[in-house]
Amino acid sequence: MNPFDLILNLVLGLILGTLGGLFGIGGGLIAIPALGILFGLDQQLAQGTALVMVVPNVVLALWRYHQRNRIDPRHALLLGASSFACAWLASLYAVGLDVRTMRWAFVVFLLVLAAYNLARLRLAPTTGAGGLRHHWGWFAPLGGVSGALGGLFGVGGAVVATPVLTSLFGASQVVAQGLSLSLALPGTAVTLLTYALYGHVNWWMGVPLALGGLLSISWGVRLAHALPERLLRVLFCAFLLLCAGLLGLK
Repeated sequence: MNPFDLILNLVLGLILGTLGGLFGIGGGLIAIPALGILFGLDQQLAQGTALVMVVPNVVLALWRYHQRNRIDPRHALLLGASSFACAWLASLYAVGLDVRTMRWAFVVFLLVLAAYNLARLRLAPTTGAGGLRHHWGWFAPLGGVSGALGGLFGVGGAVVATPVLTSLFGASQVVAQGLSLSLALPGTAVTLLTYALYGHVNWWMGVPLALGGLLSISWGVRLAHALPERLLRVLFCAFLLLCAGLLGLK
């Protein structure tokens, strides 16, 4: 890798880390279409390389969210355990899929998420009550479904869990994002391992992205806690639509 590529990856990591902290997703959703368009990586390779950045970013973002809104360890363990098992199985399936089919499945996935979140802006209250409306035992199926989607697409488990936690469980946006990170950490870690074992990771690109993300993700977390709840959700929807558009262009 030449110095220009190294600097470009570091700058891209700074941007993605900020977005990951802002939305509680580790930055991987935008990294995948960016790697595909800017560097010509196929879908699986883009997903695996993005995970090199996502995993350490999720660790740091989770710690930052926990500092501001304490995460119950029982909730985190249940979400994480169910996510880990399903992400591992789904990632084994994902590495053998056709590249084009997988890319368009990811685009549809993002569009459905954006539509769901836009509908919630019109139909649901803009703030959560803080407490949980349902018993936290229901986190097991939530972790399983979110983990499976994360294992299939490399990222996305936290993006699925966040709106479910706010709409069905009544958590505020920032609390939901913190819980989603506790779900995403074990799932993304085992998915990265699977992709690496099957040769779907470019470490020379992923490591500079990870360094840039670690330097900037705390900025995004601070910004997430400073923004109004409704604005944060609107930005989240716009972010999903942007990702779908970029990936569709690829």
